[in-house]
Parts: sequence; C-alpha cells; structure tokens
Amino acid sequence: MNMFDKPIYVTQPFLPPLEGLQEYLKDIWESKWLTNNGKYHQLLEKALCDYLGVKYISLFSNGTLALITALQALKISGEVITTPFSFVATTHSLWWNNIKPLFVDIDPETFTLDPGKIEAAITPKTTAILPVHVYGNPCKVEEIQNIANKYGLKVIYDAAHTFGVKVNGTPIANFGDLSVLSFHATKIFNTFEGGAIVCHDEKTKKHIDSLKNFGLVDEITVVEPGINAKMNEFQAALGLLQLKYIDNSIERNKQIVYVYRQGLRDVRGITVLEDIDKVQHNYSYFPVLIDKEKYGKSRDDVYEGLKKKNIFTRRYFYPLISQFPTYKELESAKPGLMPVAEKVAKDVLCLPIYPALDAEKVLFIIDSMKAV
Repeated sequence: MNMFDKPIYVTQPFLPPLEGLQEYLKDIWESKWLTNNGKYHQLLEKALCDYLGVKYISLFSNGTLALITALQALKISGEVITTPFSFVATTHSLWWNNIKPLFVDIDPETFTLDPGKIEAAITPKTTAILPVHVYGNPCKVEEIQNIANKYGLKVIYDAAHTFGVKVNGTPIANFGDLSVLSFHATKIFNTFEGGAIVCHDEKTKKHIDSLKNFGLVDEITVVEPGINAKMNEFQAALGLLQLKYIDNSIERNKQIVYVYRQGLRDVRGITVLEDIDKVQHNYSYFPVLIDKEKYGKSRDDVYEGLKKKNIFTRRYFYPLISQFPTYKELESAKPGLMPVAEKVAKDVLCLPIYPALDAEKVLFIIDSMKAV
C-alpha cells in the first residue's frame, strides 16, 4: 500500500471561497472600523443567535478568554467540579480565576462528566460545575442541572465541541447558566480564532460585553476590571461567510463518519462511538478506542504506525489534565480515582475528519488501521 504524497492530518479548517471574503474585506477597508463592536460583529451575533437557536450571544477573540470571562461574569470562586478529560483550556480558565478544580470521573459511553460522581465531590467551598461536551457528545444535562439546583450551584458548559448540536430538539447551548463556544480553526465552525458566551437574558449579556471590553460601559465609565477579548471585524466577517456553508460541512463530516463506522465497527479490538438517541450531532470528531489485548497493538503503536503511512491522528485527550504538573498534586487528581478517564485517555485515538477529506483517503485510513 503506497503512502499519499501529502500528509493526512487529523483535521483541516474549512475555508470558504476567497472571493466571497474579499467583498467583506473591501467594506471593512472602506469603513476602517476594524474592531470594537463593528458592523460585522453585530451581524454575526444576530446570525449565530438565529442559527443556534439561542437568545443572547457575546463574541470573543477566542474560546479560552470566553471561559475565563464566563467564570468572572457569574462571580465563581472557591472550588468547581470539572472533568479531567478535556483540553487544558477548560481547567486553565479556573486557574486564571484562582479557583480550585475538583476532578471527577467521566461517563464510559459519552466520555463526558459522570453525574453519578458529582455529589460525592461537593464541599462547602463548591460554587459551580464546569462540564464539557466531548466530541460533540452532550453531557447528561438534566441530571447535572438537578444536582446544581439541589446544592445551589452554577453550571457553565464548555461547549467547544458542540456547535449546532441539539438534544431532544433543544439547542445544546441553551443548557446551564452559560455555555462557552470555540470557533478555533480546528472546529467545525471557525472564525480563524474565536469564541463566544451564550446567555439567557439581556442584563447578563451587557455584563459580559462590559467584561470583555476592559469593564467599559461608555467612553468615560469603567465599572469593573475587565479584559480585552473582543472579536475583530475580520473574524466576524469570516464567520458570516462560514455560516453559509456550515450545514454542508456537517453533512460531509456525517458521511465520513458513516464510512468509518462501516469499515471499523467489526474490527476486533476497535470500539467506535455511535450516534446518541435523540441527539442531533455535528460529526466534528471521530474517536476510536484501541483495546491492546484484543487488537494486538496498543493505541500508541497504532498512532506511530499510522504516522509511517503519512496519517497523523491525535491522542485526544491524552494525558488527562489531572496528570499535568500544574494539577497533579491536587487531592482529586490522584491516580486511580478516575479509572474510566484514565482508561479512555490511554486507549482513545481521533482519526482524520474534515469536509475536504475525500473518500479515497478515508478508505486508505481504514485499510491502514486494519493493517497496523
């Protein structure tokens, strides 16, 4: 089997036709309004509210600053229950707010925060829950909300993976007190870099808008210590253009997922994730689990073997956040406390998926997985 000349990377950003963006750029050049709630910023906020089915959205320059600001907006302090199975930005946002993370284990089917482990982790200092929707799989939102209501906790969702996802017809970003989105280049919907906070009322929206703009409410009034996290007009313009193609991108990824599942579902030692009942997925990732005893090779063996064929996968998420030096000394981070997360992190491998990935390459990846 011959390698492809060009590497097949785990992801590749979708970019719309350049001529479409040029029309927006000409307008920005003429107006010379480059940032600070400009025309395209306002248009994109409205367009995203319409597309995502949410009431209020505040755009950010990236998802990490949106996470940090969301915690500030709700005045979260003390301790927050969260997952070790995420990108480090989730927990870093707590660290930047001087909040102690309390790690609990994940659900073995969705890889999201296990609601059954939350109550035992709650202490008198716990003020919130920070769950993460993983690979587009939504958390068990109703169970989490019931626990939050019982103990008077806020819920902020890291929804970076779930653009456009719905549960029982309800947009995923409508759950919790706030939901934080990422529009990073690797996401199914991107604005080069970018992010957003979804909230439920105008007062909270104005508060968030103030926080992301130095705490300003007008030209001479600063009401709180804010940060500079505004999305610029170039990002917003790209976002408006991307929305015209997002449904096609999701549909194309869906087709790729189905081909992967058909080709790998019956391979001994490989576990693929199936669609969740009553969930409208966005098919932005394709993770598999590699069982070394049944497959004959470890996940890392497969990872290295595929690289030799010019296929670049990702061990996503590995290591666990709780295993990084910044957090591993925490009581909740001790080895053995989160056996599901530890096993998934050891076995998971995300295969290449993006709209431009053609069928020949998908079949080549499947064949390579079988050959390794």
